[in-house]
Amino acid sequence: MKTLIRPSFLLAAAFLAAAFLAATPLRAQSVDDIVNKYVDAIGGRKAISAVNTIVIESNVSVMGGDAPSTTHILVGKGFKSETDFNGTMIVSCITEKSGWSINPMAGQATATPMPDGQFKATKGALYVGGPLVDYATRGYKLELAGKDTGDYQLKMTADGGVNVTYFINTHTYLIDKTVNKLSVNGQDLEIATAFRDYKKLDGGYVFPYTQEVTYPQFTLAITHKKVDINTPVDAAIFEMPK
Repeated sequence: MKTLIRPSFLLAAAFLAAAFLAATPLRAQSVDDIVNKYVDAIGGRKAISAVNTIVIESNVSVMGGDAPSTTHILVGKGFKSETDFNGTMIVSCITEKSGWSINPMAGQATATPMPDGQFKATKGALYVGGPLVDYATRGYKLELAGKDTGDYQLKMTADGGVNVTYFINTHTYLIDKTVNKLSVNGQDLEIATAFRDYKKLDGGYVFPYTQEVTYPQFTLAITHKKVDINTPVDAAIFEMPK
């Protein structure tokens, strides 16, 4: 009798255990789990904290034309990009407190203060790894908005109309895409940016060498040709010309 009862009991126990596991959902990834894995994927906090400046030389392609571009970042203090479209210089600059731009193609021949909504939506460019790193201490709120077969979708919000969704790859934990919803001069815009071709820089920080930025009317294809870290950057270049 014992030899009959024991296998039956074990079989029943195994069945119940399997049924319990099937009925119990696997522990979902929390927002901070995903962010921490993202931080590790781009090199970890040690590599991130070692970056003080970034200087990027790029090529920007739009509507069949190419334009050289240079970006200077003084981490936490200043971001400035300068793009030369056939002799017309487009400048975009952000500091801790405000932003400004020069865009003769949009009727801004001289330095013009950046609209507050645009400034707040793009201020994350000051930080290595973007605003996801230490998001809470920087005043951002983050929630898991969804998940598909390829990406976790993290929605970031903050005072001033910040509304950005990050698509974090479920395997690499690198950013595949962002969708930035913002209001500029009363006009609602949605800007999608895809990130590809990640490479490790000196010191271990991982950086995307290819970006595709889709605006409502056109798309920019950006290829970074050279990325240097911790080269001297003069803080004076971020001051708005008078």
